[in-house]
Amino acid sequence: MSHQSALAHLPWNSPAAAEARDCVGDDRHTLTFGEFARRVEAAAEQLAEYGVGPGGAVAVMLPNRVELLVGLAAAWRLGAAATPINPTFTAREAEYQIEDSGAVVVLGDNPGTHSAGRPLLLADELRREPAGTLPPPATTGDEIALLIYTSGSTGRPKGVMLSHANLDAMSSMIVERMLLGPEDRCLLFLPLFHVNALLVSFLAPFRVGAQTRVMGRFSVAGFFAALTDFRPTYFSAVPTIYSMLVSQPVDGDFSSVRFGVCGAAPASAELLTATQERFGFGLVEGYGLTEGCCASCVNPVDGVRKLGTVGPALPGQRVEVMAPDGTILPPGERGEVVIQGPNVMVGYLNRPEATAETLREGWLHTGDVGILDEDGYLRIVDRIKDMIIRGGENIYPKEIETVLHGHPGVLEAAVVGQPDETYGEVVVAYVAGYPDAELRVEDLLETCRANLTKVKVPAAIHLVDALPKNPVGKVDKPTLRSRLAAPSQTSA
Repeated sequence: MSHQSALAHLPWNSPAAAEARDCVGDDRHTLTFGEFARRVEAAAEQLAEYGVGPGGAVAVMLPNRVELLVGLAAAWRLGAAATPINPTFTAREAEYQIEDSGAVVVLGDNPGTHSAGRPLLLADELRREPAGTLPPPATTGDEIALLIYTSGSTGRPKGVMLSHANLDAMSSMIVERMLLGPEDRCLLFLPLFHVNALLVSFLAPFRVGAQTRVMGRFSVAGFFAALTDFRPTYFSAVPTIYSMLVSQPVDGDFSSVRFGVCGAAPASAELLTATQERFGFGLVEGYGLTEGCCASCVNPVDGVRKLGTVGPALPGQRVEVMAPDGTILPPGERGEVVIQGPNVMVGYLNRPEATAETLREGWLHTGDVGILDEDGYLRIVDRIKDMIIRGGENIYPKEIETVLHGHPGVLEAAVVGQPDETYGEVVVAYVAGYPDAELRVEDLLETCRANLTKVKVPAAIHLVDALPKNPVGKVDKPTLRSRLAAPSQTSA
């Protein structure tokens, strides 16, 4: 199957019947497909006046709102790439991304938006009606559509180049696996500077003429209000959000919801079960990387969902487990997860060495350790870089986190390695409990001793109100490690 520009599935190519259907809205306004198409065309005309054209880039530094989506599509309309920037970034962080991406103009929401000396176009000043000055769209599948920057936890952030063909392939795969159709309504609240929200909650529903409601920022009260008002059929969230919902005393009417997606970070089987039992809809856990354009495995919406796995490969992708020598391992064997498919990134912008390291011998090397079962369902064991080496023994934090999550009072748990003069590293856990839970360190240690060999039992457990998160909602393990950076003498 050949893949084309993401533009092929955006509103200006929609059937006339879809013109008057509601397309996307936020707390300010709702646009039909026809209105969205006109807004995009008008915004593209404005961007062209700043010199944006094929091969260029537009930085979009906005909170979640309709104009963010208009800005992305307007860049694509001109054959340019878009690079969405976290609107909470400091000047230094924002300027690095703007300069590294080569952005011609910045789309922001206030005059104080960091622009690194580039022209600043405000979202509220975007034109609403086109003048008809642009030639027909000519963007091809090979051109870069998105520059998504990695978190930079292991160095300077890298710009992941995703082509229009990547977006076309991924949105098609999501539609097929999640059985999306024009009657679906997606509630979008994950940040739109990340591929999860962009693909699962923006491009995939657009592709089938479904409707999207954009929440500016997630809050439990806002979520329940949207549940009543918008009646979504699905939404995508991270484990932290499901933990927040399960811990709330207030229940909403979830009868409209077909399924929820859980991704971006591993979820415990206990959380997945508690969410489904509490709210009554199926929760499908998935897995993927920015470098793979969002998702590579997702449990089926209508089919066998295996708790503790992230499901089988999406249609059109090949997911395998590889040994260090490059051998593809059989089911049940542990190794690095590797991916092939039309969703795999073009590479890292201006980083040929990093690209060559990640894209080796035809495979996207994820850096994740996993096991495939006989049915092709993938279980993520851990990140290779998160592995703790204690006295020469390899310890995977996720195994210990799973045991801690089995304690009824534990809401979140994260395990990291602490430098140690004797063993090199020892296991340390951080645990946050449910609001009314009375956790005791000794009880948690006893749970670990009953389920883990001695070397895996944490040398220390720290009780905290909440675990630190990065902007996407993943537990920020680098921050936890930095708290433990000073070497210490620890006995076990």
